[in-house]
Amino acid sequence: MKTHIGLTSENANAVAEILSKLLADEYILITKTKKAHWNIEGADFKPMHLFFEEQFGQIDGFIDTVAERIRSIGHYTPGTLAEFLDLTHLTEKFEGKNNSNDYIKALLSDHESIVYSIRENINNINNSYNDEGTSGMLGSLLEEHEKMAWMLRASL
Repeated sequence: MKTHIGLTSENANAVAEILSKLLADEYILITKTKKAHWNIEGADFKPMHLFFEEQFGQIDGFIDTVAERIRSIGHYTPGTLAEFLDLTHLTEKFEGKNNSNDYIKALLSDHESIVYSIRENINNINNSYNDEGTSGMLGSLLEEHEKMAWMLRASL
């Protein structure tokens, strides 16, 4: 059934494309955060293991929010690892050691990259594509990523 929510088909297509890239970024980020959770070693193992678990729980919520927004505007979401790797601007590679500093630095860089990407797109989505709903959702997501980046930064 066709979606009738006040967005032109062209605008919904453009927004869905932007959101699909964000969804891919979020999926790569949750995967890297789970890797940190599973592989962390060192004297701070227990608190960092729990810290990363809390973070991937939050990111899981972000993934659902972005995917549901894509569906709300009448599009299907990417959902395979190959699709996510094609769409993301993050790298799935982690080249550090299994210690908290190396994981935190890598995850912080990814959160900051997502913050920049959201910031680049938020006004464009509202002004060029007339999608205040997505713009508002992205504003909330931006704040959450900024807070998570702060938490990571403060842990270094």
